[in-house]
Amino acid sequence: MDLENQKRVKDLTDKYGKENILVLIGAAEAESAGLAAETVTVGDPTFAGCLAGVSLGLDVYHIVEDAIKSAVSEEVYEEQVSMMEMVLDCDEIIKEMETIRQQA
Repeated sequence: MDLENQKRVKDLTDKYGKENILVLIGAAEAESAGLAAETVTVGDPTFAGCLAGVSLGLDVYHIVEDAIKSAVSEEVYEEQVSMMEMVLDCDEIIKEMETIRQQA
């Protein structure tokens, strides 16, 4: 997660409270999705941004997870995500996201 997005997430969390924030990730690879998820839950693992050492404990999901997929209009999901879903390793992404949530 780049430094600018870290700041946005931190500012929004400070303003609205962590109980009102859900981070939705759309990264194409499990590793990059996991790094972003780790950043908004337990803190920036690279210690480069404003979330270095800052545990926000935010709820975080990937767009291909059933909990999110079922909450999105079928038409919107089909138009915006379904083509990418066919080429992503969704099982690996979901496994990574579940691991990060368990650690947090």
